[in-house]
Amino acid sequence: MSQITEQSVLDALSNITDPDLRKDIVSLGFVKDLKIDGGNVSFRLVLTTPACPVKEAFETEAKSLIGALEGVESVSVTMDSEVPQGRGLTGNMTLPNVKNIIAVSSGKGGVGKSTVAVNLAVSLALDGAKVGLMDADVYGPNVPLMLGVGIDQPKVFNNKIIPIEAHGVKMISMAVLAPADKPMILRGPMLHGVVRQFLTDVNWGELDYLIVDMPPGTGDVQLSLAQLVPVQGAVLVTTPQSVSLADVLRAMKMFETVAVPVLGVIENMSYFVPPDMPEKRYDIFGNGGGKRFAEENRAKFLGEVPLGIEVREAGDKGTPVVIANPDSPQAKAFRVVAEEVARQVSIEAMKPELVILSKAK
Repeated sequence: MSQITEQSVLDALSNITDPDLRKDIVSLGFVKDLKIDGGNVSFRLVLTTPACPVKEAFETEAKSLIGALEGVESVSVTMDSEVPQGRGLTGNMTLPNVKNIIAVSSGKGGVGKSTVAVNLAVSLALDGAKVGLMDADVYGPNVPLMLGVGIDQPKVFNNKIIPIEAHGVKMISMAVLAPADKPMILRGPMLHGVVRQFLTDVNWGELDYLIVDMPPGTGDVQLSLAQLVPVQGAVLVTTPQSVSLADVLRAMKMFETVAVPVLGVIENMSYFVPPDMPEKRYDIFGNGGGKRFAEENRAKFLGEVPLGIEVREAGDKGTPVVIANPDSPQAKAFRVVAEEVARQVSIEAMKPELVILSKAK
């Protein structure tokens, strides 16, 4: 019987290629804690996202490849994940315990951007990631209501604001810091200060992802975020109709100007299926506009989310639809979109070369 060596195990595992990163799992450093005890082989496969779509396939293939080696009697594979640290522009203020900052943005209001941000954050948390949600839409801060914490007040410890936790997500919003009956009257420099405070004066702890719900448009908050911290990427939310697509193009160009990668496009309110007539589909806002936009602008299409009363009801009750009605078409779509966003973040973070672009003056 030939002796099993660490090199023979690694050679076998190098036949498994990550479809997104296009390298074998050994070169990528996914194989950890390899142990050989006689004919028993054990190791961990540490992937880059908690909800990796090929996780089961990797586990099956790894067991098969190692099990086929001469002398192997048993194979133990532990599947694990470790979200990679994102990279951004040099000179920006950093949040040392936050691995990736993701801006959820749109060119115009009314496209369901906050709903997407909330369900994206909660979906990533359900997948096992450590997630924060920063409500930067200071003029219309609706995130606390959607999470069911609209009347909660954050505590302060050691001069740091403790974010409010709901559904596995840490959250901060102007809505929990200012009286509900007071209008938000803020000019550009004040907005910059709010964004800075949310980033530096909040004790976020360790986060895999900090989702930032941006205000609509391409104004001061977007520029402040890009100037203050290394944003790993932006997710653009649109609806299928032309007027929304025209505005989301402006948002895309703005992020390109400040050297923030666009991770992809989500089409919200894609179509409507009546609950009592599941065989029917109504394209209320048009059809396929988000996907065409992504293709024409060489962006990743992250998925489409259908329109449904379940989303509105869940948001009004403070329980996101991915928790309140996980079997609904909308919840399933949000979960798929969240997996795709996590994949794109990992791809961006694992790029072998990073081109540093100067920020627009």
